[in-house]
Amino acid sequence: MWLLLNVCVFCLLQYGEGQDRATIWRGNDRSGHCQYTFTVPSPSETSCPHTASGGPEMEGLKTRLSLLEVLVARLTGGETRGPGLGAGSQAGLQEALTQAMGERSLLQGEKEHLERDVEGLQRRVEEMRRETERLKSRPCYPQPPLVPPSVPLQDSGLRLAGDAGVLSHLVSSAGRQGDTGSLRDPAWRNGGNAGFQELKAEVTEIPAPSTEDSTGCGELISIGEPVSHRKADSIAGKYGVWMQDPEAVAPYGGKMVWRIDTVGSEVRQLFGYEDMDQLSKGYPSKVLLLPEPVESTGATLYRGSLYYQRRRSRTLLRYDLASESIAARRDLPHAGFHGQFPYSWGGYTDVDLGVDEQGLWAVYSTNKAKGAIVVSQLDPHNLAVKRSWETSIRKNSVANAFVICGRLYTVASYTAPNTTINFMFDTATGQGKQVALPFRNKYRYNSMVDYNPAQRKLHAWDNFHIVSYDVRLGHQ
Repeated sequence: MWLLLNVCVFCLLQYGEGQDRATIWRGNDRSGHCQYTFTVPSPSETSCPHTASGGPEMEGLKTRLSLLEVLVARLTGGETRGPGLGAGSQAGLQEALTQAMGERSLLQGEKEHLERDVEGLQRRVEEMRRETERLKSRPCYPQPPLVPPSVPLQDSGLRLAGDAGVLSHLVSSAGRQGDTGSLRDPAWRNGGNAGFQELKAEVTEIPAPSTEDSTGCGELISIGEPVSHRKADSIAGKYGVWMQDPEAVAPYGGKMVWRIDTVGSEVRQLFGYEDMDQLSKGYPSKVLLLPEPVESTGATLYRGSLYYQRRRSRTLLRYDLASESIAARRDLPHAGFHGQFPYSWGGYTDVDLGVDEQGLWAVYSTNKAKGAIVVSQLDPHNLAVKRSWETSIRKNSVANAFVICGRLYTVASYTAPNTTINFMFDTATGQGKQVALPFRNKYRYNSMVDYNPAQRKLHAWDNFHIVSYDVRLGHQ
């Protein structure tokens, strides 16, 4: 009896110990379902380590890893409903990009349209400026003039074509009857090399005389507005010289216009045009190749011959247009050349030849004169010096010079748009004086100014442009 009782108590103790050692846990499987696990060690396995299978902690880690794998799979490819960028977001970005590109194309089209409008306005402004110049150049009489019906009063330009004599008279009358009101010239500031300093001048009022000598000589009273005739086609025409013979001889008449582009080291081409109209159109009727190269912009035309300085020398040449050959040559005594005594703009303008009512002139300087302007009257046949005068103004302090009625005049600046004629030297008295006559550099780089006594005009070459000015002279 006691034996049976002991066996029962032993079994109950064994069952209770099994109950204490039994374990249960739950977790998600790989498919995400909840799974419960219950484990009771058998009596035959009590000697095995309890952690051989990894225990519940290991299974929990495996479960967490499974959950992480599922989340990663969803984020990288599958059902994306979290905070990442999905197909919907990508489509929205693509639509926004397409809209931005369309707006950019519209703005580009509007920009091109506005640029075309600006170009059109610029053309209209230029046309209005030309019309203003044309209206300023028309003759203005104090009383209605008696004009024959054959004379066109509404001429559309200033080119000497067709009725050239009538048009030339009208243009000259317009220049002589121009206004000489008060103009102010702001002091020109030189920001460049000190060797090319220019005189500063302030324009003062110069009252015009009540009468003037329209046929003879007199002192310069005023200079009209520049009239443009042609613009050069290439860089070779940035500066040059153009001329008309005031005393033309056969085979070329007084309407013939001659031009030399002086940019380059071998300047030898002389272009001839039948009249101003052909010059403005750019159709030369004659092209001559000079036997020796030209130095700078100091050439001039007189009595059927071209007078110019030979390159890199003080030698003067007379080239006969009829025979197309050198008719005379002579060195200008002691004259500086090739950059020794140029005008303020440079360009090897050491010797400047010109013509007026009294004949042929040379403007230059020498070492003896220490850079001051020397003006000499030359024999047009053999180029001999007849007489010379030394002035008190330095050559490299002025932009250019010309001679009218035996008087030398200098231009203060070649770049200032509103400058002055600032000095006059009279060869008849040997005296010089400061003056202040308004002068315009319309294109701001005036490299040549010469006088034509037959037309009573100044010829100039201003930054690719061939221009002319009417002048007014007073009594002798």
